[in-house]
Amino acid sequence: MPQPAHSVQTPDTVQGLDAVIRDVVEPLAEQVDQAGAFPRDGVRALAAAGALGLLSDPEFGGSGADLRQAAGVVERLAGVCGSTAMVLLMHYAAVSVIEAHGPETVRRAIAEGRHLSTLAFSEKGSRSHFWAPVGTAAQDGSGDVLLNARKSWVTSAGEADSYVWSSRPLRAAGPMTLWLVPSDSAGLEVHGDYDGFGLRGNASSPVGAKDVRVPETARLAADGQGLATALELALPRFLVLSAAFCTGVSEALLTLAAEHLRTTRLEHLRQTLAEQPLARRDYALLRLRADAARTFLDDTLAALDTGRPDATSRVLQVKALAAETTAEVADGVMRLCGGSAFRRELGVERRFRDALAARVMAPTTEALYDFCGRAGLGLPLFEEAR
Repeated sequence: MPQPAHSVQTPDTVQGLDAVIRDVVEPLAEQVDQAGAFPRDGVRALAAAGALGLLSDPEFGGSGADLRQAAGVVERLAGVCGSTAMVLLMHYAAVSVIEAHGPETVRRAIAEGRHLSTLAFSEKGSRSHFWAPVGTAAQDGSGDVLLNARKSWVTSAGEADSYVWSSRPLRAAGPMTLWLVPSDSAGLEVHGDYDGFGLRGNASSPVGAKDVRVPETARLAADGQGLATALELALPRFLVLSAAFCTGVSEALLTLAAEHLRTTRLEHLRQTLAEQPLARRDYALLRLRADAARTFLDDTLAALDTGRPDATSRVLQVKALAAETTAEVADGVMRLCGGSAFRRELGVERRFRDALAARVMAPTTEALYDFCGRAGLGLPLFEEAR
């Protein structure tokens, strides 16, 4: 990733990001989508404004913001550029592990806006079952570790400075071990450019590892404890921020729909579309669905803030609810705006495509339904955990 200017921590870092989102990210969003280009300029500007270090320890130059503030940033970004929002979302998920178990040098670089990271969990062999890596880690006899894997759907592939990488354990029992792998490590290869339906600039490509050498000190948490670490740190942050992403996309879609309904006229009736009862009804139903999802997200954050007993359940539920809601809102807005929604200039079709991503990102909606059912019925979340 290109080096941004050094960012100075200020008490209003979150508010300061609004100007970057408005003046840099939003004007580039359509170009990022059409070209399928990684939003380097937007990420660089966000880094300089303190976004990469938003959740980092102030001791190292970070802002020390909380998850609610990060959710607000992701929501605002998602409303204007889903690709940029997803890059930052995955960075924050990776940082949760790095802050707890990573080296001081990397933590400081993230806090100062000089290091972008991401998760590399999903694999070709186990697909969206991120909790069951088939990639391996083995000692080479010199004290180093060799990693071999075929990772899939790695956001910021080839653009991030590091990957929080999962593998089978080195020696210990357990399903997973985590490693901090520099993206310039010999033996890492990004397999092709991402050319997707939505989030076209998030560089979500497969990454292969062939005998990638890392020191054993690159391990994040204890050998074999990677799944526990992911469930404690990365997964809750990913799920909550994914819900914030969905909320941002839904809000943008409804704003566009409202403007279209207010300004588009049926000349033969001398009325706007907003004056049609059926259009108002359909808009109201979509507004209600989006507001309900936002309320659920707020309640999830409140449960985490106060340590409520239902916090774990809320975290498992929030992405499933938000992902399905934003997909329904996107479909409804397309119907409300009719043929106009198919034109790029209205801005609906880009957000429609971005809105469908969350339901298929691991853990998928179907997997989350299963997790919620298991948790509610007193069963372990994973069969492997028995």
